[in-house]
Amino acid sequence: MEYQEKHIKYKGRIVFGKQSMPYFDRMPKEYFEDEACFVFVNEGEVSVRSQDDYMNLDSNHAILAKCLNYFFETNSKQKDSSDGIEVIAVILHPSQVEELFEFDLSQSDYSLDYNIKQVEVDRLLENFKESISILLDNPELADERIIQTKLKEFVLLMTKSQNAPSQLDFLSALFKPLDIEFKSTIQHNIYANLSLDELARLSHLSLSSFKRKFKEVFNESPKRYISHKKIERAAELLKTDSLRISDIAYDVGFDSLATFNRNFTSMYGKSPSEFRLS
Repeated sequence: MEYQEKHIKYKGRIVFGKQSMPYFDRMPKEYFEDEACFVFVNEGEVSVRSQDDYMNLDSNHAILAKCLNYFFETNSKQKDSSDGIEVIAVILHPSQVEELFEFDLSQSDYSLDYNIKQVEVDRLLENFKESISILLDNPELADERIIQTKLKEFVLLMTKSQNAPSQLDFLSALFKPLDIEFKSTIQHNIYANLSLDELARLSHLSLSSFKRKFKEVFNESPKRYISHKKIERAAELLKTDSLRISDIAYDVGFDSLATFNRNFTSMYGKSPSEFRLS
């Protein structure tokens, strides 16, 4: 599958998009303003990693995401499922929503207890996805009134599916990310083979601020702390699990067996295979 991108804009901003791409290992989704989005998987399978959650998506499931950074990831099983991934996205911008619905989002204190949520694609959402796909493939059909109608339809569908009291309440809550504790973000993602840059992005911090915050919270440098935690977890698995050493290295977040062996031996004075036999 080759990379292709199609999109439809409303008043200068992308509101509907379709991306087809070959499989990848990890891809960041970074918000640029305060937009929220809903992502359908049209082909293939993909996973989503946020500050405190990790979920798998296929054609039967989509994600509803507030305005925050997260990652799309794929594993070997997902890569075997098809030649690539195709996703269709609905993107909501608060200023456009306020104008379109004549809402003042500040008038609602309603909240949603998640930042990213997996949503089952029922028949109504499936039909909506197909209608958006048609518009993306035939952009000449997408005049301003049709775009407005489809955005309103989507908000109505989501308001009902999320059991929100009103469209105003749903939209207001959608643009209010939950504050996830820094420590929780690290603990949820420590074995994910994320670089320090990626962990910083997930924490919504610059790399320098991330390192400073990490030292304040854990009283140790991120590189040293994370490496030790991975090796400690590997040692537990070596004693209690029959997994291959190479699988353990991958499961605790090392991208190469050589690096894992070197770090493990440095910490325990034995190679992983010697440690397992001892």
